[in-house]
Amino acid sequence: MCLFPLARALSVLVFSTLFQLSALAAGETAVSKDYVLEPGDVVGVKVFQEPDLDRELRVSQEGDVYFPLIGKIEATGRTLAAIEQAVRDAYDRDYLVNPQISIVVLKYQIRTVNVLGAVNSPQAVEYPPEQRLTLLDAISRAGGFNRLADRRRVRLTRTLYDGRVENTVINADEMMSGMAKDPLVLKKDDVVFVPERVL
Repeated sequence: MCLFPLARALSVLVFSTLFQLSALAAGETAVSKDYVLEPGDVVGVKVFQEPDLDRELRVSQEGDVYFPLIGKIEATGRTLAAIEQAVRDAYDRDYLVNPQISIVVLKYQIRTVNVLGAVNSPQAVEYPPEQRLTLLDAISRAGGFNRLADRRRVRLTRTLYDGRVENTVINADEMMSGMAKDPLVLKKDDVVFVPERVL
């Protein structure tokens, strides 16, 4: 039985674990490999036994990350696990043999949604990337509905990845009463507008 592959696998596991622990020690928040990167996020990249390739990289506003040697990797809308695999494949194709890559998020772009209209404290609501923010949560953080709010015609405006703008009218009364099956989870830069009732 050859012990070298097992020893290498254990070394890679220790390497990846230590890298993630060092990020936590620096005050970063642990997130799942299912986390989807956004423009402005900063990632730490470690390549096992290749310290010259280690980097801190920022996701560009176009949604790309530029790596040494291999250049641009599209990041927006992709999970950490998917990006790790893409980077591993790119290095393996032209530069390294069976490269081991670990990528963690070091800094998050500030995430906000705007809550406007008939709420008690219209504002941009910030939320941490590792938590979900629902429509009702956002309205609650903006002081809740005021007495003139038309809760049956709340409008959600969302800009999609391809630049298209999507408008949805939501009956918040149904959500509050439990008639709606699933809570509506907001995304970064969503705009929630609560109209006033027609008296």
